[in-house]
Amino acid sequence: MAYMQYGRNALRKIITDTTLQRSDRMLNPLLYASQGLRYRKLEVILTTSIGKLGKAGETVKVAPGYFRNHLMPKLLAVPNIEKYAFLVREQRKIYQPEEEEEEVKVVKESKEDKMKEYEKAARRLDKSKLVLRRLINVDKFRSRATKDEPIELRSPVTKDDIIAEVERQLSVRIGPENLHLPSPLTTFGEFEVPLRLPKSIPLPEGKVQWTLDVKIRGKGK
Repeated sequence: MAYMQYGRNALRKIITDTTLQRSDRMLNPLLYASQGLRYRKLEVILTTSIGKLGKAGETVKVAPGYFRNHLMPKLLAVPNIEKYAFLVREQRKIYQPEEEEEEVKVVKESKEDKMKEYEKAARRLDKSKLVLRRLINVDKFRSRATKDEPIELRSPVTKDDIIAEVERQLSVRIGPENLHLPSPLTTFGEFEVPLRLPKSIPLPEGKVQWTLDVKIRGKGK
């Protein structure tokens, strides 16, 4: 227990005294690989042993919220980049007995591992239905010539709205370049929005392109 407490204090002091470049901040660069397509998992290095999660010095994957709200504030883990791997090594040299010292290394994902995750994320997007709720444009609704006319939204659904909801509902992060939406969606209904994913991700058999099903329905329905 003493080792863990003093070790975290030492690591906190090293991080405080170290000037970090913009690229070294608490963000895992792999999150932004493959044109923005990525599951939200962070690779972190544990500074202390944590139950079933792993031992001190090991590299594990955790949810960003768990890292941000629990692990990082207590310095129980740091991002899996060389800057912090070095800090962990220095911490353990000072506060851990020499016979227990283990080499701490940055574990890099292979191209095959990355591709498997990209394919899994792409299939999740293709098989899921994104549901957004919007208010009716009352004036346009009352002035419709027939009941068959589409019901317009009070505020259109933009590309940014869809990107944000994909991350919130499906736990997949995409960038604006991954979504083909020439103009905002302005009516209620179901839409098939084309996705622009890297050509290296193979399409399922029988499909010509990746798509995302989007359903816009009224609030309260």
